[in-house]
Amino acid sequence: MSSIIKATNIVKSYSAGKAIETVVLNGISLEIERNNITAITGPSGVGKSTLLHIIGTLDEANSGKIEFFGESETFDFTKLDSSKIASFRNKHIGFIFQFHHLLPEFTALENVMIPALIAGEKKSIAKEKAINLLQKTGVLHRQKHKPQELSGGEQQRIAIARALINSPELVLADEPTGNLDATNSDAFISLITDIQKSEGTTFVIATHSPDIAAIADIVIKMKDGNIESTQKK
Repeated sequence: MSSIIKATNIVKSYSAGKAIETVVLNGISLEIERNNITAITGPSGVGKSTLLHIIGTLDEANSGKIEFFGESETFDFTKLDSSKIASFRNKHIGFIFQFHHLLPEFTALENVMIPALIAGEKKSIAKEKAINLLQKTGVLHRQKHKPQELSGGEQQRIAIARALINSPELVLADEPTGNLDATNSDAFISLITDIQKSEGTTFVIATHSPDIAAIADIVIKMKDGNIESTQKK
């Protein structure tokens, strides 16, 4: 199985004052395999979200190297400037967050369309893609509603549709079921499993959920800013 991400010696620390430095990631190296669901697990504070954000170019490591092996191109994030990283991220990576981050002034349909419009897609094509994704995720009937008019489960489905609008090779999810009840958590797991199988999308999910870990192809367990174990099924 080929890798889509290779991280080498990733170090991340935060400073709180001159003398206090907190090391979050302590020289992590890993590879994320293509066309799989990978779960990153471990207690709160071990660096799961930080690692995910660095892989997704939302944050920068203090040192180390992140390489992305796309279907047609290879990227070394350390050699890209901020504008090129932003363009790369928009086209190649989708994000699903615990708190959804839907824009409150826009409808569900508009929220899903936004990444495609940013990428330069024609409005008519972006709308068609968004409608198809809302249909796939089961919330097309809520397309004209704004986020505050939707349940948490509905907002999460719209966030999934938004993450998929540009057909990314990689989708990163940060505690995606953290604010969902059991029924909606199960629905989320079923939905991403179906998407992974049908589209071949690679998912990396930072999670406390044993149910997500149970369906993952690979489980990476973190402890104290390090990788404690990697289990393949």
